[in-house]
Amino acid sequence: MSDMISADLVDLDLSAETKEAAARALAERMVARGRVTDLEGFLADVAAREAQMPTGLDGGIGIPHCRSEHVTEPTLAFGRSAAGIDFGAADGPADLVFLLAAPARADDAHLTILSALARQLMNAEFTAALRSVGDAADAAALIRGEDPAPADEPRAGAEPVGEPTGGTTGDATGGTAGVAAGDGPGDSAGEESGGEGAGGGESGGEGAGESGRPFRIVAVTSCPTGIAHTYIAAESLENAGREAGVEVVVETQGSAGFTRLDPAVIAAADGVILAHDVAVREKDRFAGKPTVDTGVKAAVNRPGELIGEVRSKAARGEVTAAGGAGAGGAAGGDGATTPVGRGGESGEGYGTRLRTWLMSGVSYMVPFVAAGGLLIALGFAIGGYEINKAPSVMDHFVWTQADSWAALLYQIGGVSFAFLVPVLAGYIAYGMADRPGLVPGFVGGSIALTIDAGFLGGLAAGLISGAVVLAIQRVRIPAALRGIMPVVVIPLISSAVVGFLMFVVIGKPIASAQEAMTDWLNGLSGANAVLLGALLGLMMCFDLGGPVNKVAYTFATAGIAVSDPSDSAMKIMAAVMAAGMVPPLAMALATTVRARLFNAAERENGKAAWVLGASFISEGAIPFAAADPLRVIPSSMVGGAITGALSMAFGATLRAPHGGVFVVPLIGNPLLYLVAVAAGVCVTTALVIVLKGLRRPVPGATAQGPGGGTDPSAPSGAKQPVAA
Repeated sequence: MSDMISADLVDLDLSAETKEAAARALAERMVARGRVTDLEGFLADVAAREAQMPTGLDGGIGIPHCRSEHVTEPTLAFGRSAAGIDFGAADGPADLVFLLAAPARADDAHLTILSALARQLMNAEFTAALRSVGDAADAAALIRGEDPAPADEPRAGAEPVGEPTGGTTGDATGGTAGVAAGDGPGDSAGEESGGEGAGGGESGGEGAGESGRPFRIVAVTSCPTGIAHTYIAAESLENAGREAGVEVVVETQGSAGFTRLDPAVIAAADGVILAHDVAVREKDRFAGKPTVDTGVKAAVNRPGELIGEVRSKAARGEVTAAGGAGAGGAAGGDGATTPVGRGGESGEGYGTRLRTWLMSGVSYMVPFVAAGGLLIALGFAIGGYEINKAPSVMDHFVWTQADSWAALLYQIGGVSFAFLVPVLAGYIAYGMADRPGLVPGFVGGSIALTIDAGFLGGLAAGLISGAVVLAIQRVRIPAALRGIMPVVVIPLISSAVVGFLMFVVIGKPIASAQEAMTDWLNGLSGANAVLLGALLGLMMCFDLGGPVNKVAYTFATAGIAVSDPSDSAMKIMAAVMAAGMVPPLAMALATTVRARLFNAAERENGKAAWVLGASFISEGAIPFAAADPLRVIPSSMVGGAITGALSMAFGATLRAPHGGVFVVPLIGNPLLYLVAVAAGVCVTTALVIVLKGLRRPVPGATAQGPGGGTDPSAPSGAKQPVAA
């Protein structure tokens, strides 16, 4: 730990007013020590991590952190602010700021030390000592676990952060975290009886396990980076468990890997807490038990409430579906098959959760759109646009005739397209209620097709299905019926309720709304069509593959997902794909014509962006937007709007929902279509170059040689502009 923080990485008078300024001030100290090679690139990685989830903790602590290619070795910088800095914690600004920097491929030993520090932040004596220390060297010594006081005057405070705390069983690499200093759950300090159950107001024995033993909980914590929140949440749960007289054993799935909980410990547990912002690995191990599934910050900020909630569920007999709802067994056991492991923590608004549920459905629908649409497009390319009138290949297929192969491709694509609405509805319900939502979701989506309610019907069916399943799961049932709930009772009741609502109550109004929207699109012409193209172009370039982008894309694909799409629908699809190609192609062009405005990593990303942009993969521009959002995103939106408007004005049409330049032969007015794309790319490129050229160069940046590396012959005063 001695090489991870030193006095020159400590600022006891941090004057920054914002979290960005604080991160910059501490990062500059890392740069001065040679621990960070690219200040702006590193800060972009810190900002990207911060965008995933605020890094403020209750108790006046901020822990901005990231793994980055620009970090040479694991490093920690510490700052103390008199005024406080807002890092998004519920209880207010942070006065203690820890900037944790780990290389992208840090070894387990270093990550273990960082995780141990994260746990120590839950130690009130440790943080109190840091608030009172008056010397930077003493502060660094405290963080390293060394005692700056004389040996005969021991200081009460932190344990060495290079050592696992007493509350950890197993190794410290993110493995099994225990409750107290004992060897396992049975030795936990949580065996003390009596006392109030944290958050739940229950006594230590209420809701306890068999034979009067303490209530036992197993937990998993994980966060996107796997360095800080993962271990802080584990420590927080363990501390709350001690106070509640509950045994808590935590599996930390961190950057240093994880050690699986002993199956016997899981089997003996009375409840489960899953506090995570990434998929829980091997989630099916915890199936069949009362489970609280939430975000990792909930475990940091309100662990007592989570313990009380899981005890209440156990008392009511609420358990997860046997076999691991959403478990990773179908995908290699990594838990990645569940896109939405939770309905959102209590602090999230309904709008946020609704967006997450809808994106769950869209993410599973897009592959069907791409496969089916490209197959249909290939059928048209080989057999002409009359191929949709060909007889079934079951009745007529000649191996040597191109038309037969064209009909085969078209009909396979049509079958794939027929799954769009059921898959959309099914996986919206899956995002809300996990695996039990699939059956009513698919049934409701199929009914939406039957009654011509289209995509609007699919959206409604998915949301209704998820809500119905969640309502059924809240009903307390006898233990004897729990085994048949996921395979018989829930599918039966939910499908019947959803079918009734779709056929009898809301289906007809939704079908009428779908028809009205279709008629409106078919009637678009002139200025209205151009304005719609500009709006769709703005949406496609706003978040580069995010929710807004997907809304525009889904709107376009919904129009062509029929056997005979209208001319307006094909124009919209063409405008959407053209606009989506602009950002990556523009970034690729900008790195080619003004390479000095970009660092080496961005120039490498620019080479890949040529292919990604040409393939209609908007995400190819994300590295540039993450590093310099205020210049890249507005520039991309302007170019995308111009391209979308021009595409609509030129009357370009497209039957394929994907493919980029590789489906140009299937585009109506292909030359003008390419002109529209080129115009948007040139505008975005020009804006990015101008905006980046106006920024203030960072002192000390080096000139770049022809190969993108540092030119040793460049004058010492030469500077390389980087993102401000």
